[in-house]
Amino acid sequence: MDIEQRINKAQWIKPIKDFDGVCPTFFKTVNVDSAVESAVIELTVTGVYELYVNGSRIGNYILAPGWTNYEKRLQYQTYDITDYIQKGENLIEVTIGSGWYMSRIKLGKDKRIYTPSPYLIAAISIFEGGKERYIYSDSSWNVKQSKIIFSDIYDGEIYDANFEGITCKAERTFANKAVLIPQEGEIICEQERLKAVSDFMTPNGERVIDFGQEITGYVEFCGDAHRGDEVSLSFAEVLDKEGNFYNANYRDAKCVYKYICKEGEQSYKTHTTFYGFRYIRIDSAPNNTPKDAFTAIVVCSDIKKTGTVKTENKCVNRLLKNIDWGQRGNFLDVPTDCPQRDERLGWTGDAQIFVKTATYQYDVKKFFTKWLNDMLSEQRNDGLIPKIIPDVFCDSINGHNTSPVWGDAAVICPWTIYETYGDKELLKRYYTMMQKWISYVDSVTDDEYLWTGYDSYGDWLGIDAPENSYVGASDKDLVASAYYIYTLSLMKKTAKEINAPEYEMYEHKHDRSRQAFIEHFPMCNTQTEYALVLRFDLTDKKEEYAQKLADLIHKNEDCLTTGFAGTSHLLFALSENGQIDTAYRLLLQDKYPSWLYSVKKGATTIWEHWDGIKENGSFWSTDMNSFNHYAYGAVAEWVFSVAAGIKIDENGLIINPHPNSDLGDLSAEFKSRFGKVISKWKYENGKAIINISIPVDCPIIINGVEKYCKKGDYSFVCD
Repeated sequence: MDIEQRINKAQWIKPIKDFDGVCPTFFKTVNVDSAVESAVIELTVTGVYELYVNGSRIGNYILAPGWTNYEKRLQYQTYDITDYIQKGENLIEVTIGSGWYMSRIKLGKDKRIYTPSPYLIAAISIFEGGKERYIYSDSSWNVKQSKIIFSDIYDGEIYDANFEGITCKAERTFANKAVLIPQEGEIICEQERLKAVSDFMTPNGERVIDFGQEITGYVEFCGDAHRGDEVSLSFAEVLDKEGNFYNANYRDAKCVYKYICKEGEQSYKTHTTFYGFRYIRIDSAPNNTPKDAFTAIVVCSDIKKTGTVKTENKCVNRLLKNIDWGQRGNFLDVPTDCPQRDERLGWTGDAQIFVKTATYQYDVKKFFTKWLNDMLSEQRNDGLIPKIIPDVFCDSINGHNTSPVWGDAAVICPWTIYETYGDKELLKRYYTMMQKWISYVDSVTDDEYLWTGYDSYGDWLGIDAPENSYVGASDKDLVASAYYIYTLSLMKKTAKEINAPEYEMYEHKHDRSRQAFIEHFPMCNTQTEYALVLRFDLTDKKEEYAQKLADLIHKNEDCLTTGFAGTSHLLFALSENGQIDTAYRLLLQDKYPSWLYSVKKGATTIWEHWDGIKENGSFWSTDMNSFNHYAYGAVAEWVFSVAAGIKIDENGLIINPHPNSDLGDLSAEFKSRFGKVISKWKYENGKAIINISIPVDCPIIINGVEKYCKKGDYSFVCD
């Protein structure tokens, strides 16, 4: 019997009693008469779970089964438990927390999405004595209250080591089995452990521990305590300007961490939730608990490192490190916007802005494939792509649940994943979704061949608008139309790559739209407008526009003003149009507003706002001020593809480095689908010595001169 048949023979079960918020542990005793040759369990729940066999934790999957559109897709996991099954009685236990399924994840509102009761379905296969037998979840299972007496993604966890709750029978419930799918994405797991770097009293008299790095994960307490002692922690990303503990920007996320101790030596870490933090405040702990009793544990999807860049500039290196940490902190089964406040949602705009950088830094093919399958399942009949995936709320902008730039992820993300990994089958899988998104835009625009008249986020958080405005000064119709035409260019490429019959239609549509854009938007006024027009080839006056963009930047004291829509394209718009010196000036700028401003302010991840912490030490706001928001980290794509010159697209690999003496020496490595690529330069006697290693035959461009090279190692001298 195959896996799918086994899991579908099992029954969905739930506790027969209401546990009043206490997390349940489902359990079953399985008797084995002889030596076990193999044993496997398939399992999933509505919530998040931990599986134990005879007291041993099975697997390293944290927060299984992950986050999907549960009404249509619920992943189940398969575990080999052969080494844990013994002759005689065997205890199978599954403890379930609220997870994304039952927590209040509607942007902080106290409203749960799905059922208030946790469900479980499981199938156990044991091969013993030459025969295979099956044990399924059914009403013969029992349920008890666990020691986790409270669980919520935003609000944390309370664990009472002394609690002994009630036990009851499980009962069958008739939940949908058609939603069950095998595990698709990367599992979430513990990645590394950080010791405290300092332990101090704030001016307000609070004890605070600093782990030196903002992370996503949780804290482990290890120490000696008496029964009933409490370990209670609060979490923060930053300190205020006086050095006091500050987490008002967490909004309504309570982020509780409370452990009620038993007697003696013990350890505890949360089982059913996670936190975004650098600092912890010790609200209560056993007397004389040292800082080394607390360890921060980094948790994220198990993505593998593929790309690194190091330079001679320490601030740039810290920026790149911050971008790396930002990706890890927000790649938690879905690409979230932030990991700390009452949000932590899969915003499509953030994901499409960052996706190319993500593919340079880590192998994210499996990660994004799972999320794009979530997106595919969420697309509306009219083609609309919700602004967050999974879509857990349906509030809207003027009746819509999407926005230009955000919904465009339906085209940009599949194409980008194809560019990097070269899998045409994935492109074919999402082609209809991409087409339907274009059709949706065509159905809601006021102007044929453009996207106008649709309220949107515009250049979200652009700082060329009045103080405290969320939307920058760029024309929303221009931003929407520019992205629309960009997605048309990708549809044209996609149709060509998969030999789809719509290629000529998209080519014609793109050409007509480009001309309509030039006529409708004869001038630009903001950095973002110029950046989009140049990057998406929407002007016949590129040299003039590039100079005007550079002039705007110089007028702003060589600082940027772009928001979400424009920032990732800004340096490319300059470097692709004869203004690479201005691009480098922006990259290396360290006064506000710039990428390195936050580095100088002590950031260890990427901020949501350029002025999250203002120059005087005050904060931008409390309602929307994350200090771990990866979107602006998309600048790393430019560092990889333009500075280091490692570019990979549908045509393959091309190397075109751009040394810069102000940046100094640089070394980049990237494990591409073709093999490892290395691009390095160092300065000697005013010249750049460039060393390139390529795993396949490809073009190398030095000083604008292209040469097709065989795979191997090369060295060049550049003025």
